[in-house]
Amino acid sequence: MEQVQVRGIVCRGLRLELVAALSIALAMPALALAADAPQQATQTAMTVETHDQHGRTQAVVAVSVTGEDGLPATGAVVLSDRGTQLAGAALNAQGQASLTVSLPAGDHSLRAIYNGDATHQSSLSARAEASGQSSAVPGFNVSVAPATLTLIPGASGTIQVSVTPVNSTALASPLFVTLSCSGLPDQSSCTFTPENVEIQPNQVAAITVPMLIGTQAAGVGTASSMRPVSSSVAWAFLLPGAFALGGLAWSARRRPWLNRLALVCLVALVTLLGTTACNPRYDYYNHGPPIPPATPAGTYTVTITGQSSNGVTAVTSPPVTIALTVQ
Repeated sequence: MEQVQVRGIVCRGLRLELVAALSIALAMPALALAADAPQQATQTAMTVETHDQHGRTQAVVAVSVTGEDGLPATGAVVLSDRGTQLAGAALNAQGQASLTVSLPAGDHSLRAIYNGDATHQSSLSARAEASGQSSAVPGFNVSVAPATLTLIPGASGTIQVSVTPVNSTALASPLFVTLSCSGLPDQSSCTFTPENVEIQPNQVAAITVPMLIGTQAAGVGTASSMRPVSSSVAWAFLLPGAFALGGLAWSARRRPWLNRLALVCLVALVTLLGTTACNPRYDYYNHGPPIPPATPAGTYTVTITGQSSNGVTAVTSPPVTIALTVQ
């Protein structure tokens, strides 16, 4: 009888193993197809409008990227001029981005490049021809290389920012330019080395400044350097004091002098709470500062601006943007 029961248990176990193996075998092709699912094709469209901005030609570029399913794509786009990256930007929820660049004198052939993402293939827009006019107004242009940067939280990367003089022969004195950035995600920063550059009269060569973008990884909690007071010890002081205070308050109705004594005890109790675990300062010293969060993942448009002033008027270059992706 025992042998029959053992055989039945073994047979049921074998059947369960066969069913599990068959389920896995049937699921493997579906998983393989899901893993090998091809990215869908995309279409990138671009329009360019140029206009004069303080004697220089400025191009406003609108880019739109859609998948073959008609839905907007996500990620970053780059604006290039005959293979040279001019600017980058993140696509919004509608799959659109706007970029503004200053065009030096001469002919330009602009094209938008979509880098793709986890579900979309990369694509190129049609080329758009544009022409930049020479300027008689002294100033400068700001350019970047590369126009995109991908980081993981806690990592840092460098973008080369170039400040190119424009009609520097018209300068009567050096032009000092201050670089700054905006649009960074939370828990990140940018640093220019140096932050201020000097353009001399008749200077032609560009000045290249590295811009370091740093992100932050999620912090790790640290053990307290002080031992927290045991909750049982705290209750040993607080409970008797609370009962005594309640008794004084009840007796104060019959004896007026106890009213003043109850007030003194109340002040003493509040003082005690302020010097123990109910005080934020106490909690900070015993449990440490809060754990810092990581830089949130996503694709962001970071704007880089150069500004100069002669003491009377301020000169600001057309801003240039890059696409920062935090994975």
